[in-house]
Amino acid sequence: MKNILNVLKKNYKFILFLIILFVLLNVHFPYYIDAPGGISNIENKIEISGYESKGSFNLAYVKEYRATIPTLMISLFNKDWNIFKMDEILLDNETDETYTLRDKVFMKESVSNAILTAYKKANKDIKIISNKIVVTYVVDGSNTNIITGDEILSINGQNVSSLDDISSIINENNVGDKLNIKVSNNDQVFDKYAYIFLSDDNKKLGLLLNELNEYETNPKINVKIAENESGSSGGLMMSLAIYNALVSEDITKGKTIVGTGTIDKNGNVGAIGGVEYKIKGAVKSKADLFIVPNENLDEALKVKKKYNYKIKIVGVGTFDEALNYLKNN
Repeated sequence: MKNILNVLKKNYKFILFLIILFVLLNVHFPYYIDAPGGISNIENKIEISGYESKGSFNLAYVKEYRATIPTLMISLFNKDWNIFKMDEILLDNETDETYTLRDKVFMKESVSNAILTAYKKANKDIKIISNKIVVTYVVDGSNTNIITGDEILSINGQNVSSLDDISSIINENNVGDKLNIKVSNNDQVFDKYAYIFLSDDNKKLGLLLNELNEYETNPKINVKIAENESGSSGGLMMSLAIYNALVSEDITKGKTIVGTGTIDKNGNVGAIGGVEYKIKGAVKSKADLFIVPNENLDEALKVKKKYNYKIKIVGVGTFDEALNYLKNN
């Protein structure tokens, strides 16, 4: 014990320094910080036996940091770094962990929708071989013991394989009814429940559900997603890159094409956030074209005008609109 005390006395300054350094680097504050990101070539993410392109399709991304003392200090002196309160990012009753899980599921759903859209448009063989319904948010106040991350297997003994299946079961029951729900989580099966309630004249369980499909395709495809990647905003560009690998016509025409936008199973393009950061990343990477959802077009054009960027910006509402533009320009 005396030896330990002697060591502490001799090295107390160094030990104090280590404690301060740990606090500086690891203690998080209730804020997120967004900063300009960059672009990521989608060809490096997809493995598929297809055609090569002279140009490239690229995802635009935003860098997001949890607030620590160093990142907060940088944001005070860097006009391109913006601070957001956590409650501006998180949904009601959502934790940082469930937010991250939700965003991971959104990414998987985005890839699933991109594959389906591209293969259908390219007239290639694609068949659903498995389907998962995953809970990505539980509305505060819902009468249920289901948690974010649960996979819905059956309701009242009926197996479910789509969101339509779940809607039908809810509509067949009454407000106030208790539904017995079998779920899977971390390779374990649990019996849970949720009560139906009325909201905006619609029967609901208070669960946000996302549908994840796995496919059998010809040619086969494998999409590699990095551990730090999440969110649904890369869906449009992913679908264009996959389509371009499946057809003989190179729709990049040698250009560096960057873009952002969600994609659903019907090829509709949805709005995203972080437009300014993404355009800055595209410009820094010397992109020729930036594709953006129609809902974000005005914001994108304001950013272009504000910084006098020369990059071409195009707004689209569907996969077909993006494809037609690239084929004709």
